[in-house]
Amino acid sequence: MTKKEAQIRLRDLCANLRRHNYAYYVLADPSITDHEYDRLYNELVNIEALYPEYIERDSPTQKVGGSPLESFASIIHAVPMMSLDNTYSRDALAAFLTRVQKQLPDHLLGWTVEPKIDGVAVNLRYEHGKLVQGATRGDGTTGDDITNNLKTLRNLPFELDGEGGQLPSVLEVRGEVFMTKPGFLRLNTQRTRGGDEPFANPRNATAGSLKLLDPVIVAKRPLDIAIYGLGEVSPIPDYFPSKQSGLLQYFEDIGLPVPAKYWTCQDASSLFNILEKLEVLRHTLDYETDGAVIKLNDMHLREELGATAKAPRWAIAYKFPAEQAETRLKRIFVQVGRTGAITPVAELESVLVSGSKVSRATLHNADEIKRKDIREKDSVIIEKAGEIIPAVVHVVLEKRPKDSKIFEFPDTCPECQSKAVKFESSGTIGSIWRCPNTDCPAQVRGRLEHWCSRKAMDIEGGGTVLIDQLVAKGLALDVSELYHLKQEEIASLDRMGNKSAKKFMEGLAGSKSRDLWRVLFGLGILHVGSGVAKALAREYPSMHELMHCDVGNLVALEDVGETIARSVVDWFTDARNHHLIHRLEKVGLKMESILYQQRHIKTDNDLLHDTTWVLSGTLPSLSRKEASEKIEFAGGKVSGNVSKKTNFLLAGESAGSKLEKAKKLKIKVITEAQLLDWLEKGEG
Repeated sequence: MTKKEAQIRLRDLCANLRRHNYAYYVLADPSITDHEYDRLYNELVNIEALYPEYIERDSPTQKVGGSPLESFASIIHAVPMMSLDNTYSRDALAAFLTRVQKQLPDHLLGWTVEPKIDGVAVNLRYEHGKLVQGATRGDGTTGDDITNNLKTLRNLPFELDGEGGQLPSVLEVRGEVFMTKPGFLRLNTQRTRGGDEPFANPRNATAGSLKLLDPVIVAKRPLDIAIYGLGEVSPIPDYFPSKQSGLLQYFEDIGLPVPAKYWTCQDASSLFNILEKLEVLRHTLDYETDGAVIKLNDMHLREELGATAKAPRWAIAYKFPAEQAETRLKRIFVQVGRTGAITPVAELESVLVSGSKVSRATLHNADEIKRKDIREKDSVIIEKAGEIIPAVVHVVLEKRPKDSKIFEFPDTCPECQSKAVKFESSGTIGSIWRCPNTDCPAQVRGRLEHWCSRKAMDIEGGGTVLIDQLVAKGLALDVSELYHLKQEEIASLDRMGNKSAKKFMEGLAGSKSRDLWRVLFGLGILHVGSGVAKALAREYPSMHELMHCDVGNLVALEDVGETIARSVVDWFTDARNHHLIHRLEKVGLKMESILYQQRHIKTDNDLLHDTTWVLSGTLPSLSRKEASEKIEFAGGKVSGNVSKKTNFLLAGESAGSKLEKAKKLKIKVITEAQLLDWLEKGEG
């Protein structure tokens, strides 16, 4: 692989993995299996190891996936919630154990083994023994404030049992919210009887429940929690446990629920014996588990090992082999996306896998079909690792019908019959066929839906049901035409009505004030995801400035490579896109960048410009989100960890270990009152 090919492949992998992260962590609607995700992720790791100069700042290897939902307030985690590296291989697990031992050669290591509960990770903050805050993992740095929803959990105490004063002033614990198997079955029975769609699996049901805005409804869901780790502890008392096994016992002593089963061991042989027992035992547990979490028992030794940007070096998740099933592939058909990509899909005879029925599976692309020699009417093995969307593993060749035929991938678009064009892609994913006709109905529908989506222009009601009808009736064939629709036109469509039409029109009106990066992302420029859109909006003050950029200018930007730069320039070179921007501007859309102003235009307060801040403790009047927004608007950057690059620590009550570290590093510590005074007076 050449350097240029590696750079292109890295961009493709990062874009794909970010999309899958969003589907898994935020939408609770995974789009690929664990095995497929891990294959893509490991390929990314390997290429980045060969070409570290091309590692993107927001690469999935550098951060935890996901973004906080906009319907909840955001919370910055005092200690980042990291993800775990994982493996399905015993050899890889053994290599992990050996690697840790080599890094700690003078120590006899011990391990804890806990079931990997298939739920939703959360952080709980107790102050003086009382529950004050609960949040989702989010992107690892910032999560959603779901305190009220978590307070409905039956086994979660509002106040800890601190008899004898055995509680620090601030105690943050991490755990997994889950739904028991019996509870899940009861919930789905109730939903089916009420005419609602049943949930696909317990994890989706749990994630969906925690996203509800009404805690009264959440309280009716059969949710439980198990606590297994720590966030911020301040101050750290002398009596505090130094081992994971002691920590779990401590949690029990103060009234917190812990995993029903966990083990300790000293060597690899014992650890593998435990895994064998757990693989059998997991079917008797009352919750879903797809593996085990192995952690170094001694927490002091964990500090010596540290962590990568994404995961601790002292823990790993071992996943059990995926459940598989055999079924018949009835037919292969193709779908066309908003960028013109033509994707094959397998229609299957319905089969039960991991507790849910499966009738479709993605086949990725033409090369994947050819590599696995997948044909219609074949018997195929499918799997669902972690109860996610299925994948075709392989064909059962001995059962292949004698009259089977090799699938001929269409050379024309199934929607508009335009001649398809093949785009080569390096790596194992293969090449992509695209429809070159930008007026193709499938692409038009895709662009309109993307424009209305939550991460783009966030227009409520702009989903498939509405968009399909708008395109079919010729009412809107590009995004600018959405803004010329009349409420009565929308209300007259099937399954709409006045109430839905009014909400959609209000959503359109609200979208006119969205920041430039959302407009850029919403336009659906090839290779321009939300991260790239933000990078462009940070460097260009307006759409008009960006429209006249060249490839050289763009490649010089931190998050933009040659492929992306060329795609952006080509898009703006097209006269039709110039006209589209003009029409959007004419209907009142915002074409200036707030992100640019925050980064480049100094406020009167020069102190905050281009400085890094860390927040710790409880502030007198501001929430952490409010304080962060004030700092960022004044040109500062907020980080989760104190380091030599930190310029200021904003300290509140019970600031704890971050305050101590800041003092050691001689970092300036200020109060909320000082910050507000500086912002008001413009001096510090």
